[in-house]
Amino acid sequence: MLADDSLVMAKTKELCEVIAGDPEYRVLLEKVERFLENEGAKLQFQSVQERSEELQQKQSVGLEVNEGEVKDFEAAREALMSNAVAKEFLDAQQSLQSVQSAIGKYVGLTLELGRVPAEADFQDQGGCCNEGG
Repeated sequence: MLADDSLVMAKTKELCEVIAGDPEYRVLLEKVERFLENEGAKLQFQSVQERSEELQQKQSVGLEVNEGEVKDFEAAREALMSNAVAKEFLDAQQSLQSVQSAIGKYVGLTLELGRVPAEADFQDQGGCCNEGG
C-alpha cells in the first residue's frame, strides 16, 4: 500500500495536490508567510510562548504563580492578539490544525472500520469534519 506506485499513494498525492491548490488553503498559507516575514510579530509571539512555558513549568514543580505574573502574561497575550499579523497567524494555524485533524480522523476511522465512515460514525467519535475545516 505504501509503494510509490500504489493506488493508495497515488490518491494520497492527489489529495495533497487538491489541498495545495485550494484557494482557502492558499489564503491561510499567505497569513502564515506574512507572520514569518514580520520580525516584530515573531518576537512578540516567542515572548508570549516563553512566558507561558515559564508559568506552566513553575506550576508543574509546585511553585505558586503570583497575581503579577499572571497579569503580565495576560497583558502580553492581549497585546499579541491585538497585533493583526500575529492574530491572523494564530487563526490560520488553528484552521490548518483543524483540517489536519479532520483528515486524520477520517483516514483513521476508515482504517478502523474497513470502510468509508458515515456521518454517524463520526458522531460516535465526538465529531469530525465540523471543526472549522
